[in-house]
Amino acid sequence: MAGPVPVNRLSLNQATIKHATVQTAVDGCARHGIESIGLWREPVREFGLERSAKVVRDAGLRVSSLCRGGFLTGPDVAAALDENRRAIDECVALGTDCLVMVVGGVPDRDLVGARQRVADGIEQLVPYAKQAGVTLALEPMHPIFCADRGVLSTLRQALDWAERYDTGVVVDAVHVWWDPELDEQIRRAGSRIASYQVCDWLSPLPEDVLLGRTLPGSGPIDLDRMTRHVAKAGYRGDVEVEVFNAELWAADPDEVIAEVVRRFHSVVEPAL
Repeated sequence: MAGPVPVNRLSLNQATIKHATVQTAVDGCARHGIESIGLWREPVREFGLERSAKVVRDAGLRVSSLCRGGFLTGPDVAAALDENRRAIDECVALGTDCLVMVVGGVPDRDLVGARQRVADGIEQLVPYAKQAGVTLALEPMHPIFCADRGVLSTLRQALDWAERYDTGVVVDAVHVWWDPELDEQIRRAGSRIASYQVCDWLSPLPEDVLLGRTLPGSGPIDLDRMTRHVAKAGYRGDVEVEVFNAELWAADPDEVIAEVVRRFHSVVEPAL
């Protein structure tokens, strides 16, 4: 039988307030009663790894995930593996057991070969991650990003690899909501769900499709249904609100965080 559901499972993914420092993001979470934060490697590196770990710890927050590892499809395999090992070490330093893996795109028109390089890389990284107590969380991405970011396009694909190499998966609403097999694959995922990320689809898409996200409840994604399936699958971890949106990035981070809290309570939390 599943354990009790935590009172506060909201995590602010740092990308939602992209231009804020680690300190600003942590302070905002603490001020608004958010108990967890999803960090990104670039701002952590800029702020300092040890310093980032300390401010999170001093604020009493959890780190729900670190983004991102992956990008295993390029020509320099050894360098990519070394970079991922560094990312795993950073997870340990920050106190998180979840490394989000954005696996990489297609650099040379060889989609089959790119997928094989990802599979080979994951197989080599898993022992190092397991020794560190870190789960590699494979993130399937919307097919629109197959060329430049993610040759894993469906949750089924991600789970095929997760089961083969013993990793976890990310269920990111914006990437998987369209999939007619989604309900079935979430049930299949079960305990392999290492991270659940929510936002909504922005329509019409902006020129930069990467920024085609909006806050939960503002688009066509049925987050209530998806969240209920994720909960029924047994996921009891933090739920990250991760929104790439130019208007949000230009706004006052504190106001954005306040709205994230309101949307989480009204749109997502009732289904948990």
